[in-house]
Amino acid sequence: MEGNDDTKLKPIDSGSNLPLLPIENLIHVIRGQQVMLDSDLARLYGVETRVLNQAVKRNIERFPEDFMFQLTKEESQNLISQNATSSSRSQNVTLNVERGKNIKYMPYAFTENGVAMLSSVLRSKTAIEVNIRIMRAFTSMRSFMMNNAHVFQRIETIEHNYLLINHRLSEHDKKFEEILTRLDDKESEPIEGFFFEGQIFDAYSLISDLIRKAKQRIILIDNYVDDRILKVLTKRKEEVTATIYTDPRHSQINTDLKRHNAQYPRIEVKACTNVHDRFLIIDDTVYFIGGSIKDLGKKIVAFSRMHQNPDSILTKLR
Repeated sequence: MEGNDDTKLKPIDSGSNLPLLPIENLIHVIRGQQVMLDSDLARLYGVETRVLNQAVKRNIERFPEDFMFQLTKEESQNLISQNATSSSRSQNVTLNVERGKNIKYMPYAFTENGVAMLSSVLRSKTAIEVNIRIMRAFTSMRSFMMNNAHVFQRIETIEHNYLLINHRLSEHDKKFEEILTRLDDKESEPIEGFFFEGQIFDAYSLISDLIRKAKQRIILIDNYVDDRILKVLTKRKEEVTATIYTDPRHSQINTDLKRHNAQYPRIEVKACTNVHDRFLIIDDTVYFIGGSIKDLGKKIVAFSRMHQNPDSILTKLR
């Protein structure tokens, strides 16, 4: 293949429509550079794309990578997306991508220097006239971008902030959806929290809800119990068993327990003297409760769901 051959290209049309072609719209920014595609250049010159590329290949030493490079498939597809609203540009890019799918070649992109070099390779009258227009278009585009750099920077900042706000809104939406899902899910259980002084009803409501959720068993470990505990346990389902582990020296439910068991499903009370804290076991879930259930809401009390097997506690009671 011979190099440095000046080539006169034979136009495929008269080129009468050249003044109507918007060259600025054919300049793309790829890999941070302003470039034009081989198909668009060929159309401006009035020749076939393959003829243009053949002329370039015969003089390939004049086109280093900063003058000309071949697009990847991803870059070609990005061009289609970017130019979806412009039918003329989109069609040109699509044709090259289709050739890429047929594994012939992906489009070639020419930088401003590459286009200037074409004038030394394509020596037809049409090519010279077109190159003058293209150089002016590149200059116009460069001047426009320099004069409006602050505008582009502001637009970029606005877009960045917009994406950031959308991301945050998306995260908030997820959290709201999770909260709403939990509110709608009657089987959901509280994980942890505080009961502050005066929140007697809130504390009573939470414990009552846990009692209602029990499906098999309820086990309360509390050294200080009275008839208020028995009232709360009446809210359980009939098939759910209830057991209280407490220190008999401090509990005051013997008489009340007999009356309760005579009217409601039986509650079993067992002696336990080696536990300091309070625990509530709902089926196989263990809750730590910082104060006696009968006194919740009178002082600040913390509660939390524990990731422990209930047997690890029950087997140590004595």
